[in-house]
Amino acid sequence: QVQLVESGGGLVQAGGSLRLSCAASGSISSINAMAWYRQAPGKQREFIARIGTDGSINYRDSVKGRFIASRDNAKNTVYLQTNSLKPEDTAVYYCAALGKSQNYWGQGTQVTVSS
Repeated sequence: QVQLVESGGGLVQAGGSLRLSCAASGSISSINAMAWYRQAPGKQREFIARIGTDGSINYRDSVKGRFIASRDNAKNTVYLQTNSLKPEDTAVYYCAALGKSQNYWGQGTQVTVSS
């Protein structure tokens, strides 16, 4: 089992920034990659970024150049630096641990961007 705890969400004005964190614990060795997703009201959960164990990072097109994903292996923590936020970035942000046999999800952290 892997436990994930997100933090760092909040209310920010358009153009602002937030740094989201996701701390992992438990069976860390079973994790293939970490990822960030988000879900806006009435919409499906969507992929934002994936961080591979080799350090490779992939982003969805709409956040490229604005969001930066990173990881601190010593702290078993991944981060999502969100910059130049737009009202359409408003959503619950989730981190996920992509395992060999199953995926694990955190509880989510709300990001609200006001115009």
